[in-house]
Amino acid sequence: MPKRSSKPTDLNSRAAAIVAQSVDPDDQGDDPYEGKNPAAVELGRLGGQKGGKARADKLTPEERSEIARKAAAARWAKESGGSEH
Repeated sequence: MPKRSSKPTDLNSRAAAIVAQSVDPDDQGDDPYEGKNPAAVELGRLGGQKGGKARADKLTPEERSEIARKAAAARWAKESGGSEH
């Protein structure tokens, strides 16, 4: 499956984006939070910050070790170009 990116992959589209940015560097696009309730945005962000720590606190040492083992295997597989699962 191809990797997805928010950046234009077409050379002409990328060139147009670079020119547009150089003409008006302050215009970085629409604000993703525009029109949203700031209190709701802050609450959602707060929950996201708590989530990873709360999950880590609930894991047993064996589960943490297994997750770390899989992550290391994925890093080594990516570095060597192979796929080990």
